[in-house]
Order: sequence, then structure tokens, then C-alpha cells
Amino acid sequence: NSICGLSFCLRITYLLGSFHLQPRQIEEIKDFLLTARRKDAKSVKIKKNKDNVKFKVRCSKFLYTLVIADKEKAEKLKQSLPPGLAVKELK
Repeated sequence: NSICGLSFCLRITYLLGSFHLQPRQIEEIKDFLLTARRKDAKSVKIKKNKDNVKFKVRCSKFLYTLVIADKEKAEKLKQSLPPGLAVKELK
């Protein structure tokens, strides 16, 4: 009976507008910038670790992720983000 409860809960959450689907991977920097410039883009989170830098842009339906191994390219991308977009750096 918990499955029916979960289904009901998901349906209600979706109707209230707080339901987000699975993340989407973006392969190209250009595509990420186009996504970040969309009207429904809310914020960008930048997560750095020793191997790569992950850029995550939250749009209305999906969380889009771009992974960059080159630290210099990551810094250039950070500078290229739209000025009105909220940017948060994570460790």
C-alpha cells in the first residue's frame, strides 16, 4: 500500500509545481551557456574537486550538468555566465 501512497504523493507534488525530473548531462560548453541564458534558468552551482569542475544550472524542469576537466576552461566559463544569474560555489 506504500506504493499507492508514494504515487499519490508524487502526483500532488507535481501539481504543486515543486517536482523536478532527473538531471541532464550537457557535453558542450556552448550548449551549457545557451541553457544558462534561458528565461527559466534560475541559478548555477559550481562544484570543484581535484579532478574536474561541475557546473549545474537549475531550470524549471531539469538540472543540467556540465563536467569540465580543464581548470582554465572552467574559469573562463565562470566569467562567461550571465550577470543576472545567481551563482553559488560549492566545495
